Amino acid sequence: MKTTEVITLRDSEIRSAYHRKYLRDYHDDPRVLVVDELGLQHGKCRADIAVMNGRLAAYEIKSDLDSLSRLHSQVHGYNAVFDRITLVVTQRHLQQAATLIPPWWGLVSTARGKRGGIHFTTVRRSQANPEVDSFCVAQLLWREEAREILLGLGLAERELRGNRAELYDLVVKRLSPQALRHQVREKMKSRSNWKGPSQP
Repeated sequence: MKTTEVITLRDSEIRSAYHRKYLRDYHDDPRVLVVDELGLQHGKCRADIAVMNGRLAAYEIKSDLDSLSRLHSQVHGYNAVFDRITLVVTQRHLQQAATLIPPWWGLVSTARGKRGGIHFTTVRRSQANPEVDSFCVAQLLWREEAREILLGLGLAERELRGNRAELYDLVVKRLSPQALRHQVREKMKSRSNWKGPSQP
């Protein structure tokens, strides 16, 4: 008796197709930064794909080989940092995932077509995230970047001798949430040497 082969969708396939089909315009725009595996809150979790243009956006991918066991903690990590968030899942996870994410998260379903191509269907679009934590956004900065921002705001060198957390706290106190996110985006886009996976 002939058996039906189940063809799984892997993370690398989904990621590559999403970059190519959905994020191509961002890659072509020198004003936009696209990063794979962006560390959040100093390694507490990682965003599969982060896009920095006029806002901080993130995409989390769940392939057929993934489970949703970590999604709850990832929701908290993403909510603390990103303005917009989208979950990209295979059809295996679609129903359960929809019950685990906040209503402002976007949801995209992915599947393999008859000819082997990978297709994406937008189930719902992302909305503005109401739970952004400014201190967690500031943690995206390198220590020297935080110092540069504070020096630009008129603080003296002697005021900037604290540890990294103290510098982040100063940045948060001196900048509005909107100005902070702008400064973080600009500092990250200007980096020439990323600590971690390179920009695709």
